[in-house]
Amino acid sequence: MANDWILDVLADLKAFAQKNGLSALEHQLDVSESVAARELTSGIGITGQNFEYTGNLHRTNAGSPFA
Repeated sequence: MANDWILDVLADLKAFAQKNGLSALEHQLDVSESVAARELTSGIGITGQNFEYTGNLHRTNAGSPFA
């Protein structure tokens, strides 16, 4: 699986949540990890797409000092 890196990221985030007592976040990340694993193995949304290049996200937020 070329995109299984996301499972590592979710696992790291879940470990951080567990270490810092963020139980609700830990639960949500557990759910997210399950969904991601299921979708990666099923091929949903991957057909015809190039996920090797993620591209750049350009977004502005009016009024934000970080825009």
